[in-house]
Amino acid sequence: MSRIILIMHLSSFLVAHLFISGVVSTTFTITNSCNYTVWPGVSSAGTGPAFSTTGFSLEKNESKILKAPASWTGRFWGRTYCTEDSSGNFSCITGDCGSGKLECSGSRGAPPATLAEFGLGISGGLDFYDVSLVYGFNLPLLVVPSSQSCSITGCIGDVNDSCPTELEVTTGTEGKRVGCKGACDAHSSSIYCCDGTSSSPDICKPPLYSNFFKNLCPQSYSYVFDDFTNTTYTCPPTDYQITFCPGKSNTRKIRPNATTRKWVPIIAGVVGGVLAIISFVVIVVLRVRWSKSEDTEEDEEDDHVQQVPGMPVRFSYRDLCIAADDFKETLGKGGFGSV
Repeated sequence: MSRIILIMHLSSFLVAHLFISGVVSTTFTITNSCNYTVWPGVSSAGTGPAFSTTGFSLEKNESKILKAPASWTGRFWGRTYCTEDSSGNFSCITGDCGSGKLECSGSRGAPPATLAEFGLGISGGLDFYDVSLVYGFNLPLLVVPSSQSCSITGCIGDVNDSCPTELEVTTGTEGKRVGCKGACDAHSSSIYCCDGTSSSPDICKPPLYSNFFKNLCPQSYSYVFDDFTNTTYTCPPTDYQITFCPGKSNTRKIRPNATTRKWVPIIAGVVGGVLAIISFVVIVVLRVRWSKSEDTEEDEEDDHVQQVPGMPVRFSYRDLCIAADDFKETLGKGGFGSV
């Protein structure tokens, strides 16, 4: 028995240690719902922990599950129209990471590319995530947290169909629009890139092109200082589904930012509690007042009755005790014989 108890204690310690140290990893399920092959890329920020893979291919309706390192920060994106030449050099028209191979090996995807960005456990223990169009658009993309209490986000419309001519990217042979550049990449101006003398939100305002992306994908991050429009999200640690070209079966209703929405039940509970306390106090005060009012009315009635001529005198119980000598003599045995 003592050995079993020892094992139970050790197991509890190990589970607690794993929980506290953040070893339990987040699972990302990457799904391709497009009618063509997509080559997802993965890039980790800085010198932080990285995934075991940095690039792979997904055929139509194919999925891949990835386990994220603890406290991982980075991005996912999809590469399209990828080919490998006779020399084995791998390249893509959109989202190419320049490695010359299927694996991106730490390199980021070249614009235009729709980005799903994550920071796991970096915001007060919460996950941070967004879908960014700052570097343009190439694929519809949706991020769905496993937790129902957290908001989904993404850009589910095909922006390429409405892309302004000066921003569009086309295939060399067919002339088909396959991407839509961000304003910074298209014009390389500090006004659009928000750098140099325009590196503050007071100076660098959302350009017309940013509004174009925002109108089509209001839940997405559309320019450098878009933090102020609630397009970044937080969620307690959970798993995530990332879908390219999501259909109706992949989506649930896009809701307001969970960071704001999570306070609604808390505020409602506090207000309800305060109202309940106020109601209780009011009832107690009224009952006390009613009780005092009834006692006052009875006293006034007694005084009035005793002042009426011919009315018998009322005695209290104490008056009767004094008059009867505390009822020491048993009734029926008085001094004048039996009754």
